[in-house]
Amino acid sequence: MELAYIPSPSRGVIHLGPIPLRGYAFCIIIGVFVAVWLGNKRWIARGGKRETVADIAVWAVPFGLVGGRLYHVITDYELYFTNGNDWVNAFKVWDGGLGIWGAVALGALGAWIGCRRRGIALPAYADAIAPGIAFAQALGRWGNWFNQELYGNHTSLPWGLKITSTAGDRVPGIYQPTFLYECLWCIGVGFLVIWADRRFKLGHGRAFALYVASYCVGRGWIEHMRSDYAHHILGLRLNDWTAIVCFVGAVVYMVVSSRLRPGREAVVEPAAVAADGAEGAEPGEAGDAADSSASEPSDAGDAVDMTKASAESDVADVDAGADAGVAPAGAKSEQPSQSS
Repeated sequence: MELAYIPSPSRGVIHLGPIPLRGYAFCIIIGVFVAVWLGNKRWIARGGKRETVADIAVWAVPFGLVGGRLYHVITDYELYFTNGNDWVNAFKVWDGGLGIWGAVALGALGAWIGCRRRGIALPAYADAIAPGIAFAQALGRWGNWFNQELYGNHTSLPWGLKITSTAGDRVPGIYQPTFLYECLWCIGVGFLVIWADRRFKLGHGRAFALYVASYCVGRGWIEHMRSDYAHHILGLRLNDWTAIVCFVGAVVYMVVSSRLRPGREAVVEPAAVAADGAEGAEPGEAGDAADSSASEPSDAGDAVDMTKASAESDVADVDAGADAGVAPAGAKSEQPSQSS
């Protein structure tokens, strides 16, 4: 008899009249809000505008959801297109099945479109949003708990996950809670990126690359514990190979980027700098400059008049001196000098 375990919810959906409220969807939505909120704080701290992260997320999130679903359907096509399965189920995202690899890849494409529209470099935006993505993944994994999916092998550990559903190929029992392991790992990844970014001033996409590399390390051993069906290549699950490729790519990017573009971007959003400069100008400065400019012609005329009057005065002095037989001041004497 098991004395301790993590219970599974009796159901993953609550109906509010005709409207279904699904735990899986709530976890994804809350994760998105956390990612945007934290990304916005980090973006503002870097000198960006307040609404930029949310505006770009309008592009990134839908692309990410589509990419995550596509990756799942393509890599697990037999669940929808073979053995008499209904292909319409491929569109039922609320039943679970979002591949993080496809979500990040296609989400990055959406973010790139949003960044291009605002004149922002994608690497700087990715650095700001990276830890938020990790925390969003941690929250999203609780959607798997609501759906009673993505668990490991049988276990007698006191934190084992009790599965009660018999839907699909599930067999009731107590299993390794791989969803919980990945949740905790993603939280650690998020804090690691925040610490490293503050400590080493990561820039040009290196904070995002650190997120990818560190997540892949954890996903590798967690994926190895899972007991759900997956395609295998050379004895490893497909997601293990994906994690290896992404890890190598992220590490290579960090090394090459640090050599080609060391340091961190001084300006992440040029429009924000321009706006701050305009706001910093005093309201009367423009008018004063216009008044000063308008007064220049009269000042120049006054100077000409004064110079002309001075010249006429000098000529009169010379004439008066000549009549009196006195040499004007500054004129040289024509008499030879005498020595004593």
